[in-house]
Amino acid sequence: MRVAVADKFPEMKRGAVPGTAGTLRRFTFEAQIGDLLVFPNKQDRTLAFGRITGGYEFDAQDGRQPHHRQVEWLKTGVTRTLFSQSAPAEIGSAITMFGVHRHRQEFLFFITAGSEEEFASTRQPQAVAADDEVRADIPDSEALMPTADDIDQHTRDFVADVLKNDLSHEEFEQFTADLLRCMGYESRVTRYVGDGGVDVIAHRDLLGVEPPIIKVQCKHTAETQGRPAVQQLIGTLDKDEAGLFFTLGSYSSEALSVERERQNLRLFSGTEVTDLTLRYYGDLPPRWRSRMPLRRMLVVDAE
Repeated sequence: MRVAVADKFPEMKRGAVPGTAGTLRRFTFEAQIGDLLVFPNKQDRTLAFGRITGGYEFDAQDGRQPHHRQVEWLKTGVTRTLFSQSAPAEIGSAITMFGVHRHRQEFLFFITAGSEEEFASTRQPQAVAADDEVRADIPDSEALMPTADDIDQHTRDFVADVLKNDLSHEEFEQFTADLLRCMGYESRVTRYVGDGGVDVIAHRDLLGVEPPIIKVQCKHTAETQGRPAVQQLIGTLDKDEAGLFFTLGSYSSEALSVERERQNLRLFSGTEVTDLTLRYYGDLPPRWRSRMPLRRMLVVDAE
């Protein structure tokens, strides 16, 4: 396989040949019909789970991705924060295809769980293999140093894990209010009971009497939010008021359709909350930066 890759792509760097050949071997010969897959989607930073349903096919007309396998996707758009922090890190490798070892049982448990709620409520920390057993199916010649994308994703996973597991529900509301302050808003956490799901009030003016008043609902969970939760926030909005929904999970298609229908509503997923945290990290109060210590650095952005 290595010889074939080197002959087909003479311009490829010598060090990249083993990794490419190994990926093609696993994709073509080792992966069997019925095997389960976990796919880290770098576009929206979620995970997808599926099952291989077809054999290897080569499509010469597809110049960009000619190697095909049919897959039945079982669960898609799954937020990474549902899992232990090290689980997404294991599958965030530059190697395109490999066997999952350390968190195999955790991923299998999620696939067989009836719902995200069931998985989140019953998942227990699992024993993991020793480091030298993690990638036993990948020869040393194929193991690559972490790329800029790997480091970036690891940082995002760390921030998301802190927000979900180190902060209480009340602290997440306070964090959201501080994040809005970093974005130029005046904000305060609500203290009254029966607020209809409003956790934070934000506005541009100092006194909070000029429109628009922004009502914010905070869901300190990685579970998928549906239309009813979003409708609850909408029910609190008066004329000239806007609504923001912050969660560490994702949204159902029905919830997202509500957002498209209303100009005064914005839904922030866990991925977007992490993005905002990194964007405004330097402006956050020390109490939050000490909980998620980060420093800026330069890394090689190699393709």
